[in-house]
Amino acid sequence: MTGKVLGRDELWEVAAAQHGFVTAQQAADLGIHKTALQMLVHRGTVERAGFGVYRFPKYPASQYDPYMLAVLWTRAPEACLSHETALDAYGISDVNPNRIHVTVGKERRLRRAGGEAYVIHYEDLAPADVGWWQEVPIVTARTAIEQCIGYGTPTYLLRQAIERGHAQGYLKTAEQDALAQALAVRRGD
Repeated sequence: MTGKVLGRDELWEVAAAQHGFVTAQQAADLGIHKTALQMLVHRGTVERAGFGVYRFPKYPASQYDPYMLAVLWTRAPEACLSHETALDAYGISDVNPNRIHVTVGKERRLRRAGGEAYVIHYEDLAPADVGWWQEVPIVTARTAIEQCIGYGTPTYLLRQAIERGHAQGYLKTAEQDALAQALAVRRGD
């Protein structure tokens, strides 16, 4: 005899791939009604983590939770960590961003509370520009450096990112050279 799969179990499967987080939209996509989701909150099975984002408290917390929450908070499927946050995540620069940088598509407009800890950037990224870091979507090191050149990140941090990125295998030699040239153009060298 096969039993019916419970909504919370379906949500757990989604959350297990997202550091214990699940969005209201993902619940709706699974056929879980808003009232059922609120019942799970009332019972303590999930807790509200942000606007439209819930977390299973039984899922082990990690240092990467704020990054996953930032991406999911946007409710944009293309959202990913970017700019200085990506440089920091890859460990190729001593940059220390005070907010989490997230990029969403150009057509998105986010109008919701709770994003004070985030810097939202609007850019259409190619699939080759996005990868994964600790199960969180993130731009590639090359893309992050390109973004930071335009964003105005200090030159010494970008030089460091280019050198370390190449030394650690995140950048090919041709990418290293092109990024160094783009940085020189920005500086007017």
